[in-house]
Amino acid sequence: MKRSKGSAWVAFLLAGVLWNGVAWAAETVPGAGGGDVVALWTTVAAPEPPEAVPVEVKAGTTALLILDMEELTCNAQRRPRCLDTVAPIAELARRARAAGMPVLYSQTSKRTPFLSPVRPHEGEVVVAASVDKFFGTDLEAQLRARNVRTVIVTGTAAHGAVLHTATAAAQRGLQVVLPVDGLSAASLYTEQAAVWCLKDGPATRHVLRLTRTGLISIH
Repeated sequence: MKRSKGSAWVAFLLAGVLWNGVAWAAETVPGAGGGDVVALWTTVAAPEPPEAVPVEVKAGTTALLILDMEELTCNAQRRPRCLDTVAPIAELARRARAAGMPVLYSQTSKRTPFLSPVRPHEGEVVVAASVDKFFGTDLEAQLRARNVRTVIVTGTAAHGAVLHTATAAAQRGLQVVLPVDGLSAASLYTEQAAVWCLKDGPATRHVLRLTRTGLISIH
């Protein structure tokens, strides 16, 4: 197809605009135009902290997921910050059960015992998988059978089961509630990175609400 002089001129102008834009970014945006993330590691500043907001959920269409809160993953040696999340998760589970909300659990493939305050009650669903608790399990079917449209994701590790299961839930059309006092990792940096990936990630940013366990109202 023969290109007209007019369209060629427009293409030329667009190319110039794009080139100038790249040059501007290289000069004004930190890290743009030179160096990989490792080379620029010490120049990176954390973004402004996201806001934890009050969240209201319906017991009949919401499920609480408690992920990998077992002796292998939640202990003073490996992940001491996890122990601080036990009481908030246990209290949220108590309120969820009192309201008739389903509580579902996961374990690692090692299946070590659950920590006592957050162990499953008789008849509650437990699945075992790697970081994505939907993969290779019937978790999705269990949620669909209960008419669940929203999941509250808690547990450990923030960059493992929490990150990947929350993302997988969003990819299945579910709304995601993430209480930041109900997740943990070995370091604050890892928790921060996981929360930011979920808050800003393409799969979750439009369906995720960031909150704390005490800010969740169950109706």
